[in-house]
Amino acid sequence: MTTTLAPTLTPRLRLTLVLLLAAQFMLAVDFSILNVALPAIGDGLGFPLGRLQWIGTSFALCAAGFTLLFGRVADLFGRRRLFLGGLAVLGVASLAGGLATSPEVLLAARVLQGLATAAVTPAGLSLMTTSFPEGPLREKALGLNGALMSAGFTTGAVLGGVLTDLLSWRWAFFINVPVALAVLLLAPTVIAESRPVQRPGMDVPGAVTVTLGLLAVVLGLTQAGEHGWTSPYALLPLAAGAALLLAFHAVERRAAAPLVPLGVLRKPTVAWGNVVGLVAFLTETSLVFLLTLYLQEVLGFSPLAAGLAFGVLGAGTVVGGSAAPRVIARLGNRRTLIVGGLVQAVSTAALLGLGEGHGSLTLLLAATFTGGVGNMLVIVGFMVTATSGLADHEQGLATGLATMTQQIGITMGTPVMSAIATAAMPGTNAPSAPAVLTGLKTAIAVNAALVLLGVLAGRRAARRP
Repeated sequence: MTTTLAPTLTPRLRLTLVLLLAAQFMLAVDFSILNVALPAIGDGLGFPLGRLQWIGTSFALCAAGFTLLFGRVADLFGRRRLFLGGLAVLGVASLAGGLATSPEVLLAARVLQGLATAAVTPAGLSLMTTSFPEGPLREKALGLNGALMSAGFTTGAVLGGVLTDLLSWRWAFFINVPVALAVLLLAPTVIAESRPVQRPGMDVPGAVTVTLGLLAVVLGLTQAGEHGWTSPYALLPLAAGAALLLAFHAVERRAAAPLVPLGVLRKPTVAWGNVVGLVAFLTETSLVFLLTLYLQEVLGFSPLAAGLAFGVLGAGTVVGGSAAPRVIARLGNRRTLIVGGLVQAVSTAALLGLGEGHGSLTLLLAATFTGGVGNMLVIVGFMVTATSGLADHEQGLATGLATMTQQIGITMGTPVMSAIATAAMPGTNAPSAPAVLTGLKTAIAVNAALVLLGVLAGRRAARRP
């Protein structure tokens, strides 16, 4: 009689996980750490007010546009090599951004930070999925990763304000340098390289069309948030992006070694899993934007007080990420996606009860906590689903697709919900608090409806042929 021992975390695997989580947490912090510091950066470097948004846009363009390409490059040329190279670029770019004396140098540093994020995120996630076998260990690793990722967004917003107030906005860049250096020193001796025995050729036409297509789509989404959805600044890049992505699909059908094998995209776990992920990131990040407006424009909170209120949401995501592996073990991926989505949908719908008085704060805090738990169950379930049932040599592609989904969801959520809320506000010039609340409730209702659509996608995501 033989017994099967449950997989356990060895000391080496535990250190591998710590290093990968530290890198992913740092990248999550980077997404939000500069938001609070933008006015100070503008004053310090003489940024024109109209160009301030490019500090975020230049980063988002590269982080989303190149992530699929770098995910596949990690599969072909070595995941650890790309992970370490990306971290080195991130450290140098962060140092350059902190030392910048002109807007041009700062924007160049943000471009490099975006490129480094596009390389490190899928490479780090694919190292995680190949280091930890499919099952409880991988679910635990991805659960911790999801919890720290969401905590990183919240931490970045708070940390950016603290560093800017106490020291200087430059420390929002400098803080990356010691973390990147520590991981670079330890990772080569702990994390094993992962690459194919035989390296297929690179699909250059596919790489060019998908990268340019994603760049155009993300540019269109960011411009829609600034100029409106009917503006040519938004419509032209979105149309060009759609045309390029259609061209990419045609290229992949004929390529001998496609960048994204269409057979992978046809897998229900990959296709529907990424739909679920897109909805999860789009709805929760845009809900933070809507509730920020509510706290400041309706309840009259200060920016600092509004930011602290979201600490409850951060706590919910940490709880959800920590509990997700156990929930998946008990219910399975499919039911976890459905349960998490339903919890998030009900919590979001409960926010329709918000009013103009401070008594609504209790409802907001309770609903954002439970919504954060539900959202994180969906996100961890999405990551487990979208990377399961695939061979190790396809993990970079799978995590690249998942990272691209995450970036696009985060990018498009705010402009979509902003447009809905603005269109529903009675009056256009300096709307009153009741008018703002009306518009926000309309957007919240749409947000909850989108989460329910994600639940329907979740029913198909974890189905296997």
